[in-house]
Amino acid sequence: MIQAPRLQVDALTRRFDGRAVVADVSLSVEAGQVTCLLGPSGCGKSTTLRMIAGVERPDAGRVIIDGVAVFGPGVNLPPEARGVGLMFQDFALFPHLTVARNVGFGLRGDRELKMKRIAELLEKVNLSGFGAKHPHELSGGEQQRVALARALAPRPRVMLMDEPFSGLDNRLRDGIRDSTLDVLKEEGAAVLLVTHEPDEAMRMADEIALMRDGRIVQQGAPYNVYNAPVDKQAAAFFSDINVIRGVSRGALTETPFGAFLTPGHPDGAAVDIVIRPQHLKIDFDRAGRGPNPTAADGTPARGVVQRARYLGRESLVEFRMDFDGSILTASVAGVFLPKPGAALWLMIRRDRCFVFPAQV
Repeated sequence: MIQAPRLQVDALTRRFDGRAVVADVSLSVEAGQVTCLLGPSGCGKSTTLRMIAGVERPDAGRVIIDGVAVFGPGVNLPPEARGVGLMFQDFALFPHLTVARNVGFGLRGDRELKMKRIAELLEKVNLSGFGAKHPHELSGGEQQRVALARALAPRPRVMLMDEPFSGLDNRLRDGIRDSTLDVLKEEGAAVLLVTHEPDEAMRMADEIALMRDGRIVQQGAPYNVYNAPVDKQAAAFFSDINVIRGVSRGALTETPFGAFLTPGHPDGAAVDIVIRPQHLKIDFDRAGRGPNPTAADGTPARGVVQRARYLGRESLVEFRMDFDGSILTASVAGVFLPKPGAALWLMIRRDRCFVFPAQV
């Protein structure tokens, strides 16, 4: 017997003033899985989360938890009846309640069992001994962990998290993300986490659903979404990109680095060849000796340094290419700060290039 996903969303749609801010969103999340709903501000991520939670009513679609519809034709269960936990970026702790009472706020039943669950969760989030404190006595990271414990206290089947780490100091964020992920995995809930930060999604997700203009445009494991983007915008959302524009003729496109295979694009069609800065290589061995057309990665191309910046772990160097005057950026590990005007030969990783129809 095939087991239903813990959370299943089918064709969820929400319109405001006749405009679809969420359009036909479908996804599924298994128990113990973390899915990140990723996209720019205003793309419909939080609206989708609120509809799943039941705090906003969809115009169409279905929300199913453990095979049972909680929203759909003829059914619309309230949030408290859906078995979902909610965690938002402002934490929303009750300032007049102690940590222990905050965590236990949604618990019902036997007092001894409630106290045992509170103690268990405080230990999991490394806050044992903090039960008598009040929220104002805690750091931002500690408040975040209290909010997590409170959301998990009733053992929700689905955990919905809306930008839960955005208010934290950058220095603390990575460690708190990791510890939060450990607790979520241990609890076994299906987790849907909304974020606009690609690094956060890559760090936390088992699966990423990339959202744009109210729709999911690509969905899959982080490795696949990053290394096989569906279009230029998807590639650019995860990192800086270089774009080499050309015209496909006979399934070939001429570039500063020689001809590229561009099958599937009609003759005369403009194409964008996309490559990330880390895959644009400076050919130090060939400095001053000219190109070598037999090189494994194609023909080297000469560029003139426009500027170089050191960013700590890497240096970014901008080049104006002799071939067509275009600007390309290379990232180099460590310190590399050539002077403006220096001419260097560049190579590209052809296996790391993406070819898309040109976009204006």
